[in-house]
Amino acid sequence: MRHPGSTPAPRIRQRGAALLLAMVILTLVATLAAGMVWQQWRAVQVEAAERARAQAAWILTGGLDWSRLILREDALTGRATGLGEPWATPLAETRLSTFLAADSENNVDSGPEVFLSGAIRDAQSRYNLRNLIDAEGKLKPEELRVLERLCASAGAADGTAAVIANGLRAAWGPPGGDGNAAAALPPAKLAHLVWLGLDAATVQRLAPYIDVLPRATAVNLNTASREVLAAVIEGLDMGSAERLVQSRQRRAFRTLAEAKTELPPGSVLDEARVTVRSVFFEVNGRLRLEDRVLEERSLVERRGDRGGDVLALQRTRRSLQAETP
Repeated sequence: MRHPGSTPAPRIRQRGAALLLAMVILTLVATLAAGMVWQQWRAVQVEAAERARAQAAWILTGGLDWSRLILREDALTGRATGLGEPWATPLAETRLSTFLAADSENNVDSGPEVFLSGAIRDAQSRYNLRNLIDAEGKLKPEELRVLERLCASAGAADGTAAVIANGLRAAWGPPGGDGNAAAALPPAKLAHLVWLGLDAATVQRLAPYIDVLPRATAVNLNTASREVLAAVIEGLDMGSAERLVQSRQRRAFRTLAEAKTELPPGSVLDEARVTVRSVFFEVNGRLRLEDRVLEERSLVERRGDRGGDVLALQRTRRSLQAETP
């Protein structure tokens, strides 16, 4: 007999099932809501990152245009290219947050932390590997000797110059020429030398002394290091090269004739191998926006009468994570 006031067992089971169903529905709704919130947050983060990337890219583009203007104005003076010119002064890391503030009237630190730095380097201050190969795709023995001296100064392994020369001859020479059955992939910049069989450590060791430019160029006596000067000037030892560097610090060589007067007896200055004016420059920019860092390297060329036009030939960018102080 059922006790008066007691609930039938089927009704208890129904209430339990309803409670369980309500809990399942609540869990499902909470999960869907959390997913929607996460997707919305993720969309906001992606949009913010894309906006920051675009903003940084535009600032770096403006920095490149500013560098081109400096190089154009420098060319109009008609002076020799030296390290005492305005283009050679690097831009220390400078805060640009005040220029990016949303409210210009209340110019406070409400905008993002943006810092810009950069420098212009004379690309002809280093030995151009294009000089190794002539117009017919043949190796120049006299230029190979220059490269061998540079490899020795850099402390590279024996045979490094030969590896570079043979690889470039295969890349820039005619297909099948000089016993090369197939042309190697032509390097467009210094990092591509690993395609020729060099390891990254050797390329890094040679980086201060060599470069790869679009065409053959002379080395600028006013900007080259003593190691490069000793390599491109026959009969010049390291001590004499250092004295040459000290002499140009007092005043840049305006002509090759002035530079010849500073050379010791026995050295030979090949006017086809050296110059006092440059047309190729490397523009390096670095932008730090909060926890993001964007670096850009551009190769520019001054063309026309007195460098009337400065063209960007190559542009490469890489994104980094800012170091935590």
